[in-house]
Amino acid sequence: MNTKQSEILFEKAKTLMPGGVNSPVRAFKSVGGTPIFFQKGKGSKVTDVDDNEYIDFCNSWGPLILGHCNPEVENAIIETVKNGTTFGAPTSLENELAELIISNHKFIEKIRFVSSGTEAVMSALRLARGVTGRSKIIKFEGCYHGHSDSLLVKAGSGLITFGASTSAGVPEAFANETIVLPLNDEEKLTQTLQQLPKDIAAVIIEPIPANNGLLLQSKKFLTHLREMCTQYGILLIFDEVISGFRVGFEGAAGLYEIQPDIITFGKIIGGGMPVGAYAASKEIMSNVSPDGPVYQAGTLSGNPVAMAAGIAQLKQCLTPYFYNILQQKTDVLVDGINKHIENKGYDCHLFNIGSIFWIAFSKEKHINSADKIDSNKMTLFSKLHKYLLENGIYIGPSGYEVGFVSSAHSMEDINRTIEVFSKGLDVAFA
Repeated sequence: MNTKQSEILFEKAKTLMPGGVNSPVRAFKSVGGTPIFFQKGKGSKVTDVDDNEYIDFCNSWGPLILGHCNPEVENAIIETVKNGTTFGAPTSLENELAELIISNHKFIEKIRFVSSGTEAVMSALRLARGVTGRSKIIKFEGCYHGHSDSLLVKAGSGLITFGASTSAGVPEAFANETIVLPLNDEEKLTQTLQQLPKDIAAVIIEPIPANNGLLLQSKKFLTHLREMCTQYGILLIFDEVISGFRVGFEGAAGLYEIQPDIITFGKIIGGGMPVGAYAASKEIMSNVSPDGPVYQAGTLSGNPVAMAAGIAQLKQCLTPYFYNILQQKTDVLVDGINKHIENKGYDCHLFNIGSIFWIAFSKEKHINSADKIDSNKMTLFSKLHKYLLENGIYIGPSGYEVGFVSSAHSMEDINRTIEVFSKGLDVAFA
């Protein structure tokens, strides 16, 4: 595979940007080699600067649920940008997208648009603290919620040991406001809430953890979490930056029929444009400025181009059987590869929910916590990733990242991927 132009561009990029990238996982540190520089995408395919074509299962880390350059989304962007890119003032498109989401999502009543998932989560936490008058939060090991200071923490050594920073530049005082608990552990959750009943403002969780593997939680655990938060007057935040509109229009909240207090969304609501949002009941959202005392603002919030792209995308997601078809495609992909794995007796397994999938190099058929991921097996993923690239399949360059199927993927794409993926596993395990 010729990657000469990508190599030249990466060498130049390293002189201009930290690590040569604007987001760490793009640097290919986990898999080795040179990051691929892309120049175009159409439907299920992407093409790099060396004219190599790939079937894309990264989909810009999830938001391109319709694939690249969907005609209706593309047209909405072009027609809107003709009238201007940004005004820093209201447009009717904000109303239209907000109404489209709220009228089809029974768990929310008001929404505030922002410019990224990180900003949405950061704002949701501030809102929870403002509503409750408390300062501490609980997060879970293996869930990622963006790079705001209070969430870049890992678990402490004891039950009520506060988190330790995972990034330089995060003050210890910030980390001390965060408690990190293991996923799917009802007992530790209950003990923690019983010991700190008046200190915790919010519990935040990815109801479908998909940033550190696909760590599917039991509905029983999520229901217990909802019940405990209600009992202690703690706000429950579902971070649905990945799962929102991916596993169904109402996301994980709808899938599990659990009402969170606040939900955060990411770029899928903007057709791939930079956008995010947080949403809740009218009562909770009445605390947000200018209605209430919790301040949050953004010049590009509700950007008209992003709003238009989001309207065009989400309308298509609402068409009959959209999610059923997406699920069926993903099931075919995952079942096909798992059949090969079982026939060969390899110690790995593909998991999926909705159109999200992930490969774990483990004998276990149910991995619901980060400590069950064997980091020593990531060399196998590196070999697989290299083979996939060389044979025209693009997935995220880390064994901890999930993949995504889009409506643009054809059955020909799916069958081709099963074939290449299976051969790639043969190479990895050789």
